[in-house]
Amino acid sequence: MRKFPAARIIGLLLISLSSASPASAQLPEGFVEVRDVIPTIVLDIRLYGTHNFIGRRINGYRAPKSYLTEKAALALKAVQGELLTMGLSLKIYDSYRPQRAVDHFVEWAEDLSDTAMKVEFYPAVEKRHLFRDGYISARSGHSRGSTLDLTIITLPVEEEGSWFPETLVDCTLPAKDRFADNSLDMGTGYDCFDTLSWTEDERIAAQQRANRLLLRALMERHGFRNYPKEWWHYSLIDEPFPDTNFDFPVE
Repeated sequence: MRKFPAARIIGLLLISLSSASPASAQLPEGFVEVRDVIPTIVLDIRLYGTHNFIGRRINGYRAPKSYLTEKAALALKAVQGELLTMGLSLKIYDSYRPQRAVDHFVEWAEDLSDTAMKVEFYPAVEKRHLFRDGYISARSGHSRGSTLDLTIITLPVEEEGSWFPETLVDCTLPAKDRFADNSLDMGTGYDCFDTLSWTEDERIAAQQRANRLLLRALMERHGFRNYPKEWWHYSLIDEPFPDTNFDFPVE
């Protein structure tokens, strides 16, 4: 067996440790990679892929990772801890979002000819009304690093259905008929631009309401506030960067 000097072994170890998480090392002070803080959390970063309301990877998403401010991640860790005792887990769809991604949304929304994903994500809304109705904005709390989109899933994690852009299905349909997300049934799919997605919409079934209210109760208990028009959208109330829109990439 070949033997290496102790000094070289220590040097190799230091190199390994310094390169283990290069993306985290490049984050602004006060930000963390969520899985470094909550290893058990499940990620389904839709803006990194094509299963989103634009149908393309969004600018600034170079990896399917989740970043948050450290303060928000630690609060979220407390939520996850409670859910794990119930045999449940959080699943994140999106968290920190670069400003360039928000700009991508705006550019897409202004192109009224591009309605490729309408059937699934905004079946009952005219695209020209996305700004008016609050679904698209030139600024987003996500870019401040303490806002995220998420849901609850059961453990062990069930396999998600296969999604194909050629077979889009209305996000407001019953769970058995729409995309087979492995989320608890929240009454609509994620990023469903419809009033049925409003957290307290009275048309949803009792179990769907209970699932939404469980998520909201746990998130509120640990310092988050829900956006009433999106059951999946939460922001840390006491966010550390309330006036800063960051633009570093997710990579």
